[in-house]
Amino acid sequence: MIELDQVSKKFGSFHAVRDLSLRVPPGEIFGFLGPNGAGKTTTIRMMVGLMKPTSGRILLDGKDVCREPDQAKAILGYIPDRPYLYEKLTGGEFLEFIAGLHHLQLEDGWKKRSERLLEFFDLRDWRQELIESYSHGMRQRLIITAALLHHPKVLVVDEPMVGLDPRGVLLVKDLFRDLVQSGMTVFFSTHTLTMAEELCQRIGIIHEGQLIALGSMEELREQARSRDQRLEPLFLKLTEEEPPPSFASPRKG
Repeated sequence: MIELDQVSKKFGSFHAVRDLSLRVPPGEIFGFLGPNGAGKTTTIRMMVGLMKPTSGRILLDGKDVCREPDQAKAILGYIPDRPYLYEKLTGGEFLEFIAGLHHLQLEDGWKKRSERLLEFFDLRDWRQELIESYSHGMRQRLIITAALLHHPKVLVVDEPMVGLDPRGVLLVKDLFRDLVQSGMTVFFSTHTLTMAEELCQRIGIIHEGQLIALGSMEELREQARSRDQRLEPLFLKLTEEEPPPSFASPRKG
């Protein structure tokens, strides 16, 4: 469903992403992890067509993102970490605007789908309110609703839990599990390692622009040559990062 083939992105002489290749099949939740500045967001922006790779190709359900952008975006849902919303629209008007961008008609069932998602995210009573009155968490839930309006085959998410309260986090987790049961592919980047460990069938770790580890938790343990059961120590070992010092530890010197 998702295929990245030798994808690279250079900014001048700097390689933000270097020769990245991976494949994610239908019906999988795939976690994409890495330290700050590792190349995660650059990769995602190339996947969703906001940035062109310097070399390599990206396919979504066989559609080349660069050569067939309209066809690729038609099957793609994207949830950025900092979504832009038109604050002078109501939630309902914003969803109508998104439906228009995807050329959806009432017979496509988008209206009923939006009502179900608004109900699921406790936003139904807010659909006639201006978005400027929404909390950050409500805005995040609205942008997730908008991303799913056209029933995409691929959902790409950058930090899906930003601004969500515990109930919102639980709803999104349950939603992701339900979506992949219907065959959708979910590709998400996050710094919340416990969530990636809980949800993902496989995890890819990028560091300094290169994919340094890929697989299930058991495969990551083999690659890290570690028996740790949790993802956090595996991640730190694979990226060769030191754990943060204890706040309560005394200073030296």
